[in-house]
Amino acid sequence: MQRMVELHCADRHGSPRGQACAECAEFLVYVQRRLEKCPYGDDKPTCAKCPIHCYKPAQREMAREVMRYAGPRMPLRHPWLSLLHVLDKLRRVEHPMDVRRRERD
Repeated sequence: MQRMVELHCADRHGSPRGQACAECAEFLVYVQRRLEKCPYGDDKPTCAKCPIHCYKPAQREMAREVMRYAGPRMPLRHPWLSLLHVLDKLRRVEHPMDVRRRERD
């Protein structure tokens, strides 16, 4: 998400490459806090495949805007990250509660 926000912010808000404006930096802090609290941890799936919607409506709209703009541009700017993202989309995702129930039984 950080690379996508940097790309979006540079092109839309005129920020220097690799930096974010105040609004985008605040959004990145929010994203990081949400990731730290995610029940999937490091195994978090892509947002499109995740059964848990962890962003508030305003931040979800910001994420949608960032992804809509940066997503098509990512393969040219960050091909390796784009490939990893596509592979991550192919992965089967289980809800954390289903995993807990199965482990309990």
